[in-house]
Order: sequence, then structure tokens, then C-alpha cells
Amino acid sequence: MPKHYRPAGKKKEGNAARYMTRSQALKSLQVNLNLFRRLCIVKGIFPREPKKKVKGNHHTYYHVKDIAFLQHEPLLEKFREIKTYQKKVLKAKSKKNEELARLLLTRQPTYKLDRLIRERYPTFPDALRDLDDCLTMVHLFAVLPASDREKLEVKRVHNCRRLSHEWQAYVSRTHSLRKVFVSVKGIYYQAEVEGQKITWLTPHAIQQVFTNDVDFSVLLTFLEFYETLLAFTNFKLYHSLNVKYPPILDSRLEALAADLYALSRYIDASSRGMTVEPKVDSSSSSQSNDREESELRLAQLQHQLPSSEPGALMHLVADNNEEVEEDEETRACKSLFKDLKFFLSREVPRESLLFVLPAFGGMVSWEGEGAPFKEDDECITHHIIDKPSAGHMYLSREYVQPQWIYDSVNARIILPTEKYLVGRIPPPHLSPFVDNEAEGYVPDYAETIKRLQAAARNEVLPLPGVGAGDLEDPQNLLYAGVMSRTEEAEAARNKKKMATLEKQYHEELKMEITGTSADDLPVEEEGEEGEEEDPEAAIKQVANDEDTRSKLSMSNKKRKLYEAMKMGLEKKNEGVKLIEERKRKLKKAQQ
Repeated sequence: MPKHYRPAGKKKEGNAARYMTRSQALKSLQVNLNLFRRLCIVKGIFPREPKKKVKGNHHTYYHVKDIAFLQHEPLLEKFREIKTYQKKVLKAKSKKNEELARLLLTRQPTYKLDRLIRERYPTFPDALRDLDDCLTMVHLFAVLPASDREKLEVKRVHNCRRLSHEWQAYVSRTHSLRKVFVSVKGIYYQAEVEGQKITWLTPHAIQQVFTNDVDFSVLLTFLEFYETLLAFTNFKLYHSLNVKYPPILDSRLEALAADLYALSRYIDASSRGMTVEPKVDSSSSSQSNDREESELRLAQLQHQLPSSEPGALMHLVADNNEEVEEDEETRACKSLFKDLKFFLSREVPRESLLFVLPAFGGMVSWEGEGAPFKEDDECITHHIIDKPSAGHMYLSREYVQPQWIYDSVNARIILPTEKYLVGRIPPPHLSPFVDNEAEGYVPDYAETIKRLQAAARNEVLPLPGVGAGDLEDPQNLLYAGVMSRTEEAEAARNKKKMATLEKQYHEELKMEITGTSADDLPVEEEGEEGEEEDPEAAIKQVANDEDTRSKLSMSNKKRKLYEAMKMGLEKKNEGVKLIEERKRKLKKAQQ
């Protein structure tokens, strides 16, 4: 019998014991595929990639411990109970007992995901760290139309829109927004909340269309979990500002689609302690309920905050929550658009600008009902417009394109408005998420912004290749230039000398072997001796020799890694050359 023989039916070992396929997991849990997917999504369990796939490459593998983790999930029994209850409803409908079916639907069991949020995110920073996909998904469904075919209800779309506006109102209130970039896919935002950088994508405000190549049932399962996660996050963040959650909004502003403005007013009023507890007579106290109490509080809030209050949205600039210590970057963001009043035209992205401008200290209004101030307000400094207007033009304000707002936010300075005037082609919109120095190519407009930032800080930028210490002592520049030329010439002379000595040594060896004398050797022409090699070529040759010598001392693994790094650098340089060539052709075509 072989040493490692294992009889059939005995305990498995290795990957066969640690992993199982999806069909084996379904059989173990006794659930169908849809229910298994829902469980994996809400529990945060994903497929694994074992080193050796026992059943073949065409299978999906899960860890045995993950499946055992699902077997003891109370939610699994709740899903089975709901499925059994739905069979009762179908049975009543098939018997045409409409009254019983209606009664059963009113008593249908439900479930909550509160325990799973606490289980997956033990601390609040853990939840913030995993908020990128959550915010992107919620903002996506907030602009989708309701559809019976995809089982997307109107109530769910409104809930996503409410959660997204609550998040934006908090970020705007605390001045946590850091970067904004407008792309073809949508608008990218990055905020820093409690030390965590959170990046999300919001779609453009255009008509969204459902596609047939997307499984919306899976997306809706993710959305179900993300709605609960974002609601818990908003609850925690609003309580950190001493603001009650969920907020009570002005119904008139909600009807005018000014939810973000209504939320900002509510947060501002709550942080100032303006809300008053409802007063109810003792005779009617026994008959009052929660709905009447909330309506009374809403009425009082509306009387305390008139909708025509100028700059009510922008009271966010005056941060009254002094318990929270602001860092330097937050103070810079808070005062970027300080004492500036903006008016938005109809064609600009209103929701995006209503979110960005208050986050950086600006005061905003728009064209329509419920706006804080009108278009003819003489205190307006900037009019955001995207196309030439045939109406009345005010000389006391500047008419700029929306890109000026985003570029100024990313640069942290108020850029000159000459290039952003209405009717002109604006400069390129640079991404703040790209490190130009690491990419090896710095656009011209990035250099211009860098000079403007240095001028705003009263600094003097050195020339390329010049350090700050060289500006204090200009003799350092000359000395460095002389020394570099001296070193290059010395390296070239040393290389030439070594080549001459090596050649002389080989000639002497040849003379000893052949028995010839020095007089028999051919005389070299003076012109060939007097020729000097190019110093740059000599330096390149020395560098190549050093590179070859160092590669010989490397191991095979390090040599391959070194070659891969060189290929990456060469590819990056080719991309930079291609961009420069396109830029050169574009300038030539413009001339």
C-alpha cells in the first residue's frame, strides 16, 4: 500500500477541504441561487480564488468557513419564513379569495439589516472607509426613473434622493469637500470626514435610461444594504452637530425641488437652537398623536425661518459649532468664497453648484420660487451662466461659466475670470486626482495655476532645476554649473585614458606573442589621435557600462523586476512624447 494512500470517503485535505463550489454551497445551505446571492451581498461574502482549483477553472469557489458562517445566520430563517408566507398569499389568490390575500399582505413578515451594519462595521471609521460605493450607488438610483419592470418603486427613488441630500448637506455644513472633477461619466467629489477621504460619483442631471445588460435585481440588493448603511452614517454625523435626525423639512421647498436648500436651513436653525418644543393645551393633549406633533413643529420652524430670508442657505459660513476644531485646510475651504454672492441661471447644474458653493463659503441663489434672493439684487458679485443671455446685463457683477467654480475650488484660490467669460472657450479642466509630477507631464495651465498659487501666498517659485537655497546666493548657480561641466569633462578624459591604456596593453601582448618590435607597428595618423569624443556620448557610455555591471550582480528575480520597471518608465515616456507631439501639432494648426 502506498504511503499517502487515503481510502475513499475519508477526510479531505488541502484546497479540496478549504474551498467548495457554488453548487456545493447551495446544496449545503438548501437555498436557491437568488437567495444565496442576497445573503452573500448583505453579509459581505465574496468568491475566493484558490491556488489550485480542484473542480476546474469554470467553477466559482467559496471558502468553507464563509459558508459555515451563513448557515448560522438568523436572516436565512427569516427569508425562508417570508418565502413560505408568499406561498400562502399565492394560494389565496389562486382560490380567488381576495379578502384573505389582502389580509395576508398586510401581515407579511419583514426584516431589518441593523444588526448586520453593526456586525460588518464595529467602529464608525470602518463604515466611513467603506462609503465610496455606497454613495455612488445611492446617488445613481436617486436620478433613475421608477420602473415596474425593474421593480424600482417611487418610494425607493425618493428615499435615495433624501439620503443623498442629507449627506451633501452635512458635507456642505462642515466644509468637508476637498476636490471636484467634471467628467463624461458624471461629477466626481472627494470629501474628508473624520480623517477618512471619501470619493463618490454622481451622474449628470439628464434623462437616464435602463439598459438590458444590467441585472437590476443584484443592484437592488446592494442598494437595500447601502440605504441602511447611509441612514446610520447620516444619523451619527447629524448627532455630532447636535442636530435631530431625521430632519423636518419645509414642505413648500420640497414641492419646489429645493431639498438641499431646505436641509441646509434646517441644520442651520438646529445648530443655533432656534427650534421650539411644541405647546399643546391640556384639554387636547389626550387626543394629540405623533403626526400632529410633527406638523406643529414644522409650522413653528417655517415661521422662524421665512423662505425669503437673504442668505439663509449660506449661514453655513458662520460656523457656530466651536467644539469641533478646524484644521488649516478646512479653514481655507471655508473662506474661499467668503463675502461672495452667486446667482445661478437655469441652464447650469443647479444641484451641484448648490452643494459646492456653500461648502466653500459662498452665498447662492437661483431663478425660481423659494430662492433666498432675486436676480436684481445689487450685492450679487458673480452670475453663473453657460450661454450668452439676451436679457439685462448688470455691470456690477461678473458673468462666468460654471467651470470657473470647479477650477477655483481645486486650486484653492479665486482664479482670474478672463478665460472663463461667457462665449469664450475655457481652459482645459484639469483633474485634481492626477499627480502631474509623477506622470511626467505637467500641462501648461497647471503651471499657470501653480504660479498664481505662489503669487497668492507671496512666494517666488524658482526656475526648473533651481532650489530655494540657490535664490539666496546666486553664486551657487554658477558654481553648480561649472562643477557639472568639470565633472563631465573629467569623466570623458578618464574614459579615454582607460581606453588608450587598454589598447596599449593589448598591443604589447600581441608584440610578445608575434616577436615583433614597436617599429614594425603601423603609425596612426595625427588626425585620428587628435579627435576628441563627444562628452555627452562618453557620459552615456559610462552610464550604460555601470547599468550593465549592476545587472550582472543581480539575482534573476531582481533583474526581471528591474527590466519591468524600465519598461514601465519607457512606456510612460512614450505617452508623454505622444502628448507633446499632439500639443505641437495643435499649436501649429492654430497658428
